[in-house]
Amino acid sequence: MTNQTSGAISIPLESVLKPIGQARGLPNQAYVDADFLALEREAVIGKTWAGIGFASDLVKPGYVKPINFLGLPLVVTRTREDQIQVFHNVCSHRGRLLVEEEREVGSLLRCPYHSWSYDLSGNLRSTPHIGGVDNHSAEGFDCADHGLKPVAHAVWMDIIFVNLSGDAGSFEDYIAPLTERWSAFLGNNGLSHLRSSSAQSKLTVEVQSNWKLAVENYCESYHLPFIHPDLNRYSRLEDHYDIMIEDRFGGQGSWAYNLSDDAGVSLPTFPEWPEDRLKEAEYVSFYPNVLLGLQADHSFVMIIEPKSESRSIEHLRVYYVGDEALNSHYEGCRSSVLESWRVVFQEDVSAVEGMQQGRQSPGYLGGVFSPVMDNPTHHFHKWVANKLKVA
Repeated sequence: MTNQTSGAISIPLESVLKPIGQARGLPNQAYVDADFLALEREAVIGKTWAGIGFASDLVKPGYVKPINFLGLPLVVTRTREDQIQVFHNVCSHRGRLLVEEEREVGSLLRCPYHSWSYDLSGNLRSTPHIGGVDNHSAEGFDCADHGLKPVAHAVWMDIIFVNLSGDAGSFEDYIAPLTERWSAFLGNNGLSHLRSSSAQSKLTVEVQSNWKLAVENYCESYHLPFIHPDLNRYSRLEDHYDIMIEDRFGGQGSWAYNLSDDAGVSLPTFPEWPEDRLKEAEYVSFYPNVLLGLQADHSFVMIIEPKSESRSIEHLRVYYVGDEALNSHYEGCRSSVLESWRVVFQEDVSAVEGMQQGRQSPGYLGGVFSPVMDNPTHHFHKWVANKLKVA
């Protein structure tokens, strides 16, 4: 069966949704077609909770940051009450882009065109000369009706999530299966211990591939011996297990995470992490575009930013456990952690870029899945297909 998702796009969804041993993957069109990416913005990415940035980038109240997400101009603000807000980055008057660069603005966003001004909660506060020279009000015009248009959003683990359609339901309900699973490692307040170090926390990787290929690659450990030989020496293929949580999270776990750096120094660990599970780690894709890593001594987040059907930017942030972990004593450990992930994610570039190049071939018809090794990858393909099926 073929699902007609638009006048120009028709893909065989039923073959993706079959049991893994019989299934085909998403076809080439899903990776090389600009119209398909536009469809995904509306039917896949826009209908759920997608990551667009990091709350910690808004360094203080009064700070704002514009974000272009899949062609949509958005602006994130940190209010004077220290709350993150997300709006469409466009003035309500004549549609001029409101914020062009991240900066501290104080208490108001001022449109460069006619100087209409908004507070950081999106309320319209000033309309100079709207009723004529020196007349800053107009009969029948109520500022309360013309504030910035909000975008449904949530902040979790420093990630700013948005739901562009506004109908994805509660973020708390959506994330609950993962937080319940991770409570076995973190207890009830584990994420509150996370800290970032400006010098050893950030990495950006540009990849010439469709965003989905980065997710698919992250979901599975099948490629470890071939793409990550050094990592596979201590965290071997056989040390990994599959993770599939309801219909929205998939990935892998390891029983062989190494907590020490080359000098044998160990970072502080989460206070409630079980002693008998210190070498366990989990790597979960939060569909559609957020990759999460959880280890006893640090965590990381990667947000995949789709720039086009064949180009993505990966934004990595590493978080350590507690204020002590940011001391100079652990500088070597932090550098070692960041470097180890830099190597791993850089090694993945050739794999995902090679898959993107292969998607140009008419000889590839979606491929097949290993019924043993590819379960999380098939899980992600099914998630995409089910989103498209109801589009």
